[in-house]
Amino acid sequence: MAKLYSALFLLSAIWGTSFLFIKLLVAELSPVGLVFWRCLFGAVTLLVIILLKRETSSMKDFPFIPVFFVGLFNNALPFMLISYSELTITSSMASIINATTPIYTVLIGFFFFSQKLRREQWVGIIVGFIGIIILVDFQLGDLMNQNTTGILGMTAAALCYGLGAQLSKRYLQHISVTYTSFSTLAIASLITFVLLLFTKPSELIFSYSSTVVLSLVGLGILGSGFAYLLYYFMVKEGGPEFASIVTYIVPGMAIMWGYVLLGEPVTGQMVIGLVFILSGIYLASRAKKASSPRGIMFEKNIR
Repeated sequence: MAKLYSALFLLSAIWGTSFLFIKLLVAELSPVGLVFWRCLFGAVTLLVIILLKRETSSMKDFPFIPVFFVGLFNNALPFMLISYSELTITSSMASIINATTPIYTVLIGFFFFSQKLRREQWVGIIVGFIGIIILVDFQLGDLMNQNTTGILGMTAAALCYGLGAQLSKRYLQHISVTYTSFSTLAIASLITFVLLLFTKPSELIFSYSSTVVLSLVGLGILGSGFAYLLYYFMVKEGGPEFASIVTYIVPGMAIMWGYVLLGEPVTGQMVIGLVFILSGIYLASRAKKASSPRGIMFEKNIR
């Protein structure tokens, strides 16, 4: 559990900057171009790691079809939807809607993958989501004033993440974390390359400003390369629901980066919100620890 929680908070710290990087990049790149370079940077980073580790994998039993769909639903589609959404809504609103991912992950697992969840686990998810609402001072009127297309796009992205996590847990358990991360990002790179070829081929020529390059390094190498090693490790060892809870903590990490980098104030309301989030995670994990000697968060009953 110590490794799982360390990975959870490290991933949250990295992904806490993602919405900021995306907001900067969509001003100079199309959403498809942004996702292509992000996934390519991440895939190349992981390929270097594979070569340095001299990690080998048999292509004979490589599950190409599951990898394709996980790359589609966990990388290509949600990345593009988030980028399109941030053209019309704020990064804060995007992070709020993204925080609904654990709810969709649970619902997809419950309805399509025959997973049984205890009442305490549902309570933990609800408490964590309440913490998100408190954290960002969410008001219904604010939601109604945002662009409908952006809101629907972010909701679709959260659904994609939930489905991608469940597919990864069900079909890619026998593949190493590094290969899972690399192969799905490589698939996403290929998908967006084809789209970019037919929509805006000029963006395939890499001639961008230093701001774009640094943002792509942060978003691609860290946010998609190293981050997905952490993410698939959590999916494999803790389950898709555990991995998706990272979205609870990302807004809090974004607040921390705002304070450190931009001097933004930290209010009591933020602290209260974070307490709710951590309490929700504790409730959800305690329910599993009582029933599993491994101490992994959510009970799996996949038939």
